[in-house]
Amino acid sequence: MNTEKELRARLAGMLDSTHAHASFDDAVAEFPAHLRGTRLDGIPYSAWELLEHMRIAQWDILEFSRNPQHTSPAWPEGYWPEGPEPPDARAWEASVDAFRRDLRAMQDLVRDAGRELWAPFPHGTGQDLLREVLLVADHNAYHLGQLILLRRALGAWDG
Repeated sequence: MNTEKELRARLAGMLDSTHAHASFDDAVAEFPAHLRGTRLDGIPYSAWELLEHMRIAQWDILEFSRNPQHTSPAWPEGYWPEGPEPPDARAWEASVDAFRRDLRAMQDLVRDAGRELWAPFPHGTGQDLLREVLLVADHNAYHLGQLILLRRALGAWDG
C-alpha cells in the first residue's frame, strides 16, 4: 500500500466530504435569492457574506499554495464583501462556481505526487501544502456550519 497516495486521496476527499456534515452544494442549493443578503439579530453575517468570505479565503490559500508571487488581500477587509447583499443577481452563482472551481484545484494540487506535502514553501514562513489543505478543510467546515445555521434561522433549510 502506498501510504502517501492514500493520504493524498483522503485529504482531497476531506475537502468536500459529507461524512460529518452537509455538503457545500447542499448548503447553497436553492438558497432563496431574497434571503441571501439578510442579516438576523445576533448573527453578524448574511449568507452572501459567508459565501464570499469562504470563496475569498479558499482562493487566497490556493493561490498562496501554488504561486510564489501571490499577494494576499489585506486582512481582514480583503476577505469579506463590501456589504451584506450580492451586488447583482448573477453574483451568487458566480461565487458558488468560483468556490467549486478553486476547491477542485486544491484537490488536484494535493493529489499531485510531484508536490511535496511537508516541504515548507520557499515563499512562506514555514507553511507547507499539508498545512494549507488542512486549513482549507477546517475553514470551510467552520463557515459551512454557520451558513447552514443561518439558513435554518431564516426558515430556508429542510436538511
